[in-house]
Amino acid sequence: MNGKEAAARTPDDARVDGAAAGRTRGERTPGERTRLERGRGALGPALELVHTGRAPTRAVLTSALGVTRATAGAVAAELESLGLIRVDARPAAPAGSHGRPSHRLALDPEGPVVLAAQVHADGYRAALVGLGGRLVATSPGCEMVGADPADVLGSVVAAGLALLRETGRRCVGAGLAVPSAVAEPEGTALNPLHVAWPAGAPVRDIFAAQVRAAGLDVPAFAGNDINLMALAEHRHGAGRGARHLLVVATGHRGVGGALVVDGRPHTGSSGLALEVGHLVVRPGGHPCYCGSRGCLDVETDPRAFLLALGRTPGDSQLREAQDLVTAHGEDPAVRAAVETLTDRLGLGLAGLVNILNPDRILLGGLHRTLLTAAPERLHAVVADRSLWGRSGSVPVLATALDRGSLVGAAELAWQPVLDDPLAVLNG
Repeated sequence: MNGKEAAARTPDDARVDGAAAGRTRGERTPGERTRLERGRGALGPALELVHTGRAPTRAVLTSALGVTRATAGAVAAELESLGLIRVDARPAAPAGSHGRPSHRLALDPEGPVVLAAQVHADGYRAALVGLGGRLVATSPGCEMVGADPADVLGSVVAAGLALLRETGRRCVGAGLAVPSAVAEPEGTALNPLHVAWPAGAPVRDIFAAQVRAAGLDVPAFAGNDINLMALAEHRHGAGRGARHLLVVATGHRGVGGALVVDGRPHTGSSGLALEVGHLVVRPGGHPCYCGSRGCLDVETDPRAFLLALGRTPGDSQLREAQDLVTAHGEDPAVRAAVETLTDRLGLGLAGLVNILNPDRILLGGLHRTLLTAAPERLHAVVADRSLWGRSGSVPVLATALDRGSLVGAAELAWQPVLDDPLAVLNG
């Protein structure tokens, strides 16, 4: 805090700070309770600011919320009493600075968690995720997905329940990422093309039933894995600050895409928007599950890469393809396959740039590996084939989160807490 800020401090601020050291956690003076009542509507927005790393100090929180320092202090104290954040009232001042530094705000590392689950073509995984997208515990991955979604989701919830028992953490929600478009409001998986589930399986209801059967009285949610990856990247990864963020990624099979506009995933009228995997990039190419040929889904995914090398795809196709690019990138055959898939991917991205005009593109899965292996080639194809790409104003970057879909599934479960912390945690 500079000299002007110190001079502007109110008597209420001084009393709040002076009393803080002598109170146990959760106790509030009558004045603080009054300010909290005025600022209660700011609890959710304040938590989201800390959750996404946009309010590291009370001064920043005060400015972002547009409230007084006293009200921001009361809001921060309430979030701390709920076990969601920690407030450092006596942070060390940086060397050479003048005045008292603002209170530091951090997420409570011992706070509640949500159960996050992901199902993909090569198996499933469960995790406990705290605020800020922090993975608290992760189960070993299973490498088999059966044809009955209830059996699979029961197993992944059981894995999450084991993590909760091991850690002793409080669970406040559950979120599921699946490799399918999820229709809303029904919560049904319309086209689980890469797992042997029936079309229209009510995955959200099945997941919620398994969560209840495990004894967890928490809300449960489900969404498309790439949509959730995009949401996680926007809040915690390489998509921070983008207003129109396009994410294109390979799953363990196939290709998905998502658009986040002003912080919210664009899912269309019923949750089915942006099936970018079925954009044709090679007319007459491989037959696609959608009935067409040459779609991004079958021309740029791990299976397509292995086929371009003349290899028979095995069980762990994503890992095998990435390992080949990383460890054998100078091999002429591998290099040729990289260039082939990069050119096809670039064509697809160029078409999406022309239609969507994003301000940032993130690539995940095998596409992230291709970008690392041939960045100039990919950027050149996008620039040559798109109106807006020619200006060089559309950055194409790698996703930053290693388990983005799991973190995104957790974001679904955290959203009710971000909307109304008091109602969820004290309800």
